[in-house]
This record gives sequence, C-alpha cells and structure tokens, in this order.
Amino acid sequence: MTLRLIDRGRPAITRHQVYVTLREAITTAHLVPGRRLSENELARQLGVSRTPIREALALLREERLVAIVPQLGTFVTRVSPAAVADAAFVREALECSAVRLAAERIDAAALGELQANLAAQEQADAAAFDGLDDDLHRTLCEAGGHPIAWSLAHRANGHLDRIRRLSLPDPEYLREMVDEHHDVVAAVARRDADAAERALRHHLRMVPSLLGALRERHPDYFEQEEAA
Repeated sequence: MTLRLIDRGRPAITRHQVYVTLREAITTAHLVPGRRLSENELARQLGVSRTPIREALALLREERLVAIVPQLGTFVTRVSPAAVADAAFVREALECSAVRLAAERIDAAALGELQANLAAQEQADAAAFDGLDDDLHRTLCEAGGHPIAWSLAHRANGHLDRIRRLSLPDPEYLREMVDEHHDVVAAVARRDADAAERALRHHLRMVPSLLGALRERHPDYFEQEEAA
C-alpha cells in the first residue's frame, strides 16, 4: 500500500505527522497485523528521512502497536485482548469523570457543538463517522474543563481503536453508536451528571464487548490464545 502524510492542521512537525500517519494506518488495518515494517520503505513512501520514522515507531512501540524483534525487524502487532482491556479501563476512568463535570459546566457554545456533531453523525458513513466520534468525545472532555483527559485516553486507545474500526462497516453497529451518543449528550444537556456517566459508561463498554465476535471473523488480526 502507499502511505501519505496526514495533515491535522497543526504546524508542520514531521515526527508528529509521521506518527499520526502510521498510527492511522495501523488502527485502520491498512498496515495489517503481523506486517514487517521497513524504515527505508516507509521513509521513501512518506518522503522523509529515516529519523522521524524511527522516532514515530518508538512512540508506537510504547502504545503496543508495533513490536521490535531483535535480528528480525519491526512488525505491526496483532490485536491484544489485554491491551484492549487496558485501553477500556483508562478511557472509562478518564472520560466518565470528565462527563460528570461536563454535565455541571456545559455552556451553550459547547452544547451547540455537540448537537451539530450529532446531526452530522446522522448523515455520516463509516469513514466520516470515525472522525465525528473522536470529535464528540474530545468536546465532552473539553466541556468538563479537562482536555487532557481526551489526550491521555486517545494515546492509550490504539488497540481499542482497532476493534472499533473493524466494527464500523456494520450498519447496525453504527446506528447503535449514534443512538448512544444521543443518550450521552441528552443527559449532559439536562445537567444530569449521574445519567451522563451511566450512558457514557454503557457506551464505552460496547466496543470491548464485540471482541469475541471480531476475533472469530478476523482470527489473523489477533494474538493467538495460549493453550491451557
């Protein structure tokens, strides 16, 4: 496959652009689990030197999205159920705390942003929904006064993102995700912190619950289970 640098509207930071591009390629399975990554080939495709490639791969290794195997090379990791569980734990802890604060502090501008996002989700296909989903969760954390909650949750979220994106082509899954987003925003708009936390906690537990079915559908994408 051919990779192109992703521009997220930030000042040009080559290492960051390379990191975002490779992370996106892994979490969307454009770089499939188990694939060997060549620094030279990645540098050629992205039009950069090997230094930002190496730095980006080091960050992705911290997130358990790549593994560096001595004498063999660097590989895209397979989806780890343990890493999915870790990501779900971190995200639930951070975002459920943030959404309670959002219900207490939300202003008209932030609420309008959330409602506009939901309207866009109603018309979105899977590709468009992916970005809207991230934007909605980020806005909820910002409305709670702690944008760092989304930054940290997103950084820990790599394996959970892989599960979510494998599920997006299913129209029933997409519809359920949008409905659950409506429930969260409605509770925040009512300034009901308890209901907002319950709705968000239920929503965040949806993706990990799909792990078994996705593992049956894409066995080559997942770590092998150890024999008892």
